[in-house]
Amino acid sequence: MSIASMTGFAREAGVTGPYQWAWELKTVNGRGLEVRVRTPSGLDAVGEEARGLILKAFTRGQGQLNLSMSRASTAPRLRVNQEVLQSLLSAVGGLSLPDNVKPASLDGLLAVRGVVELDEDAVDPGRDEALTDALRGGVANLIQALQAARLNEGQALASVLNRQLDSIAGLVSDAEACPARQPDAIRARLEAQVAELLDGKAALDPARLHQEAVLIAARADIREEIDRLRAHVDSARALLQEGGPVGRRLDFLAQEFGREANTLCAKANDVSLSRIGLELKAVIEQFREQVQNVE
Repeated sequence: MSIASMTGFAREAGVTGPYQWAWELKTVNGRGLEVRVRTPSGLDAVGEEARGLILKAFTRGQGQLNLSMSRASTAPRLRVNQEVLQSLLSAVGGLSLPDNVKPASLDGLLAVRGVVELDEDAVDPGRDEALTDALRGGVANLIQALQAARLNEGQALASVLNRQLDSIAGLVSDAEACPARQPDAIRARLEAQVAELLDGKAALDPARLHQEAVLIAARADIREEIDRLRAHVDSARALLQEGGPVGRRLDFLAQEFGREANTLCAKANDVSLSRIGLELKAVIEQFREQVQNVE
């Protein structure tokens, strides 16, 4: 299973009857999962149903779902209210009209308010079953498209993260092999510093000098930090290999990387080791930033 990015975009469009519609769904980084929905009037239920499906399909990311829709310009559909018309006919039929008054005509009756009505079913998209079915199918395709987009970006992201882990592992090996860590090197530096302070007036006892060098080397030992950094590298590689929603665990490891690198820099007793530690911190920060994109 591959890792997925939290960033992605998908669009699904179609035509159903007189309606042209388009779903758009985009997601960006987020600590949890949140989806906001915007739909035209009358389609709130479809939007909430779509939101529920998206929440089941993903685990992290800030999402925005939009539905845009337009209707072809057609003449409005009208219908005759038969009950009102029959009531009018009954009322007119029971009247005794003077000789100079003509009976009501059909066009006159149709002009009476309430006889001819606008077909509400034709203007409310939420009542159009063919449209709502098409929109539901569009949401399913939309989710699949977004999943594919996030997986594609996740593959590129995994490559970046693996290269950064290679860099971290290489710098850890450099720190382990740094000559400045050896007691003999520490003793030589200490001896030179003491000689400079004493200005050749006296000599430090070789046994005492060796003892001090060993103590300094013990306090500056970074073996535990090196071992933990290597264990974190192995754990991070295993998570990338495992795939799925591993972003939170990778973020935790990035924090642990940072702690060990800070300790290594604090213990550094030479410019060369400090330089390695600072470079290590820079790569770890880059790794941490990229991990924020992982679902």
